[in-house]
Amino acid sequence: MKISKGLLASLMLTGIAACNAAEPPLDRIKLPPGFKIGVYAPNIDGARSMALSPGGTLFVGTRGAGKVHAIIDRDRDNTADEIITIAENLNSPNGVAFRDGALYVAEIGRVLRFDNIESRLKNPPAPVVVNDSFPKEQHHGWKFIRFGPDGKLYVPIGAPCNICDEPGYAVITRMDADGKNLEIFARGVRNTVGFDWHPATRELWFTDNGRDWMGDNQPPDELNYAPRKGMHFGYPHCHGKDIADPEFGKQHKCGEFTPPAMPLGPHVASLGMRFYTGAMFPEKYRNQIFIAEHGSWNRSVKIGYRITLVQIEGNRAVKYQPFAEGWLQGNSAWGRPVDIQIMPDGALLISDDAADVIYRISYEP
Repeated sequence: MKISKGLLASLMLTGIAACNAAEPPLDRIKLPPGFKIGVYAPNIDGARSMALSPGGTLFVGTRGAGKVHAIIDRDRDNTADEIITIAENLNSPNGVAFRDGALYVAEIGRVLRFDNIESRLKNPPAPVVVNDSFPKEQHHGWKFIRFGPDGKLYVPIGAPCNICDEPGYAVITRMDADGKNLEIFARGVRNTVGFDWHPATRELWFTDNGRDWMGDNQPPDELNYAPRKGMHFGYPHCHGKDIADPEFGKQHKCGEFTPPAMPLGPHVASLGMRFYTGAMFPEKYRNQIFIAEHGSWNRSVKIGYRITLVQIEGNRAVKYQPFAEGWLQGNSAWGRPVDIQIMPDGALLISDDAADVIYRISYEP
């Protein structure tokens, strides 16, 4: 693992000895021919969602660590030179988004904004509260946020339970950048921690985590397609394409709801997803979906812990297959992918909140 002089100095200043950092066993990761994986940034405690500024600063949220980091690759050698903690003691600041020079951070219950952040990375301004009207429940309360093509900030509100029917929850909301005009865009979404818009159609696709305690093999996680406002994706009444919930399924038929575009593995914990918009990878990957599967936690035989690829044809998902795997060895995992970021050169960054690193996947034929 290459550590630049700048990053080494930064780690020393923050009291982290780079030589003590455990080097992840990247030789265990299996990729298609021509692809390789390396460490972009080490020692990111609980690295979760990522957002890249036009200036090249990578912002990384966390959950349990309560921190938000800025990562700088000053010499553009595809390895971090400096890691700066710009906020701490926050309430699960999982979600980050960047717009018009400002960093937006989603805590449980509210969204903050740090203005002109890139000019003040080492002396961050006090955050502005954009909207603090979101529920305060911890269960599925951490948030993934992104700005859509419509300029609005999309903010999910996860179900405050495994399975329940609570008004105002299990939805994807959106609001203006200043926090006004908050509205519900989609319903019946148990907990999404990743979404993106098709680069050509500008329509929303998102992952959704299926409910627990219906056995090892059901229900599936989901990749969903939401081309318009007002759609309902079934939770808590229906899971997958046609699995009625044991408790709430009698109230509605599955045919009343929008089925998933692609059922994913049961309990794989599908989180971050991105359409591939780069030019580095071969043509067959263009405008296709990469998904970070965090991995099952309550399944007797664990699955997930990998990056998968969903092939899209028009507005249909037609194939679902592994792309990068090896974080799971037997029934034990040494890493858990969380989010995906497409870099300007076309490489993929993958965050990992178990190994506490950010990886870079590149292609060199």
